[in-house]
Amino acid sequence: MGGLCGVVSKEDAVSDLFFGTDYHSHLGTHRGGMAVLGPCGFQRSIHNIQNAPFRSKFEHDVTHFAGNVGIGVISDTDPQPLVMYSKLGAFAIVTVGLVTNIEEIKEELFAHNAQLQYSTTSGMVGPTEVISALIATQDSLVAGVRYVQEKVKGSCSLLLISGDGRLYAARDRYGRTPIVIGRKESGMIALMESCALPNLGYEYVRDLGPGEMVEMTPDGMTTVIEPGDKMAICSFLWVYYGYPASSYEGRNVEMARYRCGSALAKRYPTPVDAACGIPDSGTSHALGYAHEAGIKFARPFVKYTPTWARSFMPQDQRQREKVASMKLITIPGLIKDRRLVFCDDSIVRGTQLGKQATRRAARK
Repeated sequence: MGGLCGVVSKEDAVSDLFFGTDYHSHLGTHRGGMAVLGPCGFQRSIHNIQNAPFRSKFEHDVTHFAGNVGIGVISDTDPQPLVMYSKLGAFAIVTVGLVTNIEEIKEELFAHNAQLQYSTTSGMVGPTEVISALIATQDSLVAGVRYVQEKVKGSCSLLLISGDGRLYAARDRYGRTPIVIGRKESGMIALMESCALPNLGYEYVRDLGPGEMVEMTPDGMTTVIEPGDKMAICSFLWVYYGYPASSYEGRNVEMARYRCGSALAKRYPTPVDAACGIPDSGTSHALGYAHEAGIKFARPFVKYTPTWARSFMPQDQRQREKVASMKLITIPGLIKDRRLVFCDDSIVRGTQLGKQATRRAARK
């Protein structure tokens, strides 16, 4: 999926940007990036985070960055942020979403003699590159974002810094990818995970509406594209992707998962000894199930969290199976001779549950 964070401040914005972006690390495993506009222009850094966490890759960069406005991203698509130079001037941009008609958009750009850079890192022309080029076809950044929202099928939320230091935040046309706004005395922040706000000293202001775009300064924000009247939220944020402490559209993730488990218990009552969750987010569903059903909660699967990513992300099936087998560890004493109901947040390819079921069968 991916996550993004943008900060504009009366003071140096780098620290809040660094930690704010880090709060989105659970949303992606491929690349992280930051761009800051300071006295010497744009500073940018992008690192591969497949084998090391975001914070360890960027700790050195943070000591050399300086500026009052910046954007950061956790990306599973292309290396970001991009710093673009066009008839609209210089601007830095990050995007999150899924552009399903990207080939169609590329053909339109080529018809207007646009040039797109092939990334040797990702092995493709990235969606952020395409979105940037589409913005640059219009007469202003705001008009460019409005054009992107009209042309893109799927979703594309973005943060953008203009060459003169203005921070823009735009949510995708139907609101599938959230953007939350926070404020403190020194400035403003725009990000996906609201759980980052209190620990960074920000107060929650509001969620952007579907298709809404705002211009942000340290003193506040102005809506430059009004929100639309149609919303198509991604329920997967509450079920799986979102962080438990975050809220979207006023609905907390942990509480939503708990209610899902409770609803499952009402719909599918089962005579068992305990309810169990596949960690991490399946745990919340199991707690709701156990409470509603009046049974015990047990934790026969624990997750080794320091290194192993989501098992459906690697492209190679053998690698997916290896990751699945390494990250979940069973506690036989909580499984043997017990009737258990398992709550899993999602089954993408069945890699994880299939592997564990095979292991259990082999041990009998």
